[in-house]
Amino acid sequence: MCAVGSLDIYSSSSYRKIFGDAPRSGRVGMGSSPSRMHSAGYRSNHRTYGSPSVMSSTAYRRTAAPGRVFSSMPESVMDLTQSTAVTNELKIIRTNEKEQLQGLNDRFVSFIEKVHNLEQQNKVLEAEVTLLRQRNSEPSRLHELYEQEIRELRARVEELTHEKSQMHLDCVQMNDTLERVREKLEEETRMREEAENALKGYRKDVDDATLARLELEKKVESLLDEIAFLRKVHEEELQELQTSLQATQVSVEMDMTKPDLAAALKDIRSQYENLSARNQTQAEEWYRSKFATVTEAAARNQDAIKQSKEELSEYRRQVQARTLEIEALRGHNEALERQIAEMEERHNNEIGEMQDTIQQLEAALRSTKGEMSHHLREYQDLLNVKMALDIEIAAYRSSTLKIMQHHPGYQNKITSGLLYMSCIDPRVEGF
Repeated sequence: MCAVGSLDIYSSSSYRKIFGDAPRSGRVGMGSSPSRMHSAGYRSNHRTYGSPSVMSSTAYRRTAAPGRVFSSMPESVMDLTQSTAVTNELKIIRTNEKEQLQGLNDRFVSFIEKVHNLEQQNKVLEAEVTLLRQRNSEPSRLHELYEQEIRELRARVEELTHEKSQMHLDCVQMNDTLERVREKLEEETRMREEAENALKGYRKDVDDATLARLELEKKVESLLDEIAFLRKVHEEELQELQTSLQATQVSVEMDMTKPDLAAALKDIRSQYENLSARNQTQAEEWYRSKFATVTEAAARNQDAIKQSKEELSEYRRQVQARTLEIEALRGHNEALERQIAEMEERHNNEIGEMQDTIQQLEAALRSTKGEMSHHLREYQDLLNVKMALDIEIAAYRSSTLKIMQHHPGYQNKITSGLLYMSCIDPRVEGF
């Protein structure tokens, strides 16, 4: 575009008005212009398209000016004035062209740098793409590790669940055993209460028997006192009778005419002796029978009391044994309940930790999948950028080739300019 602009400027300048169109043979005077344009335009491959025509015009002006000097002096002065104005315009135009060429060369260098940077980025992206393809082609070891860890955790959860169910069954069995022991304890307690009630009845019977024995002993003592009193009375009566008999015998001996009282007294004495003996025998038999009855009742009560005491001691021993067994079972049950509670708490904590671990692993897996999808999107974006850059580079190369095809004379200049730029900036070499 700059070359076309420079040609338009030259076609519309006052130089053309004064000197006319430059002949095609004017390119003979370009001996020094191409070298200057090569030195000024080495940074671009399409900036020096209009320079030969400009230099041809300048050479034509330089060759055409001497012929006009010999014609007339005022006209030569006017030509010098016009040529000075044209020269100033050409200087201004050339200065503008140099600035434009400098800017275009700078843009060209920056574009080449950008191309090299994009090529480096393209290489990096290709390496990342290769790495990602290798990762995608290889099986994901992390996913397998996560799956293995999840399987192990699930197996552990199932094992803990089985242990928990087993503990629950043991607890149910312990509760059944405890219920049976409690029922047995209640039965033993009932039997102990019955034994205590029976013992209370036996104690009452023993007390009654003791009271009866004491009463019988008192009766025996009273009867013994009565027997002793009766014996004493009988002895006194016998003594009185004997005294009376002796007195009677004396009176009989003294008075033979009186009736025979000895036989009567003897009969009375024998009657009283028989009566006293019978009373004594009856009293002794009654006493013996009562004493035997009381002794038998006391012995029977003693046996019952002894048996009751033995049963009571046996019941107490059984109650103590059952109490100790109940306390032991109660302590064992409490220990089992505490153990079950601890195991349930530990299992719940382990299950919670495993669930947290599973959630963390699932979150990490989701994060990894998200990162993978993000990398794939970035990779797709980079591929799109690469394709766009390849298209842009291909378009730039095709435009450069078209320019070279339309202007074959500038291919050497572009090549020499690129070689010079590659000497200054090695990054241009790859382009």
